[in-house]
Amino acid sequence: MGRSRRTIPEELLLLALDPATGTTAQPQSLDLGLAGAQLVELALAGRIAPDGDRIAVVMPRPTGDPTLDSALELLRRRGSPVRAVHWIGGPRLGLRQIYLAHLERCGMVHAVAGQMCGVLPTTRYQATDTAISREIRSRLDSAIRTGVPPDPRTAALAALAHAVGLGKHLYPGNEGRSSRSRLRDLIRHDPMGGLVAHAVMDVQNGVAAQPRRDRVPAPPERATAGGGLPLQPLQPRRTGAMARVAAH
Repeated sequence: MGRSRRTIPEELLLLALDPATGTTAQPQSLDLGLAGAQLVELALAGRIAPDGDRIAVVMPRPTGDPTLDSALELLRRRGSPVRAVHWIGGPRLGLRQIYLAHLERCGMVHAVAGQMCGVLPTTRYQATDTAISREIRSRLDSAIRTGVPPDPRTAALAALAHAVGLGKHLYPGNEGRSSRSRLRDLIRHDPMGGLVAHAVMDVQNGVAAQPRRDRVPAPPERATAGGGLPLQPLQPRRTGAMARVAAH
């Protein structure tokens, strides 16, 4: 995978980065979203594919991106398809810091040391090129404004942004309500993005242990992502299970 294209985890993190404060919105749910974004990126690279509500490795060859390849190797070691909710909710949190360090190495952000209350050391991150963040945001705005079906990458990014609660950060206040609703609706344009977005919301709602077909989605008022927009349960997709492809 060449470096000419930013990955979806990188774009999700840049969307969440507040240029005024140098901090990330929705830091707790963002770790889950980044885990889901890795799955989408690996699927777009042809390394994994959905198998019902599970993820199967179909090509274990490395992508060339060390962070993605680490996730791919962990999936390969499972030996059999893993449920998306179990993968996203697994003990691999801390992805936000991993990706912030990754973006710093790539020159997309730079770290600014500081202090909280004049005592506690803190690190904030500033984008080195704000045009990149504007371009990412412009793609989402265009998909929301025009209603034209977005490309799979933009649709998946929108699905994950909604799932982690970035809607209220990107489109705040009452004036942003319709944009937040349309952001949520973009989920239907990418099956893999929709699958991982559902899984991210399921982990936050505490229902990951129960198969989707055996339960009723939680009502919207019970589900929020770190103080963000209430997460709306989505209509189940009626798609046939994909044939399992053995990794080799």
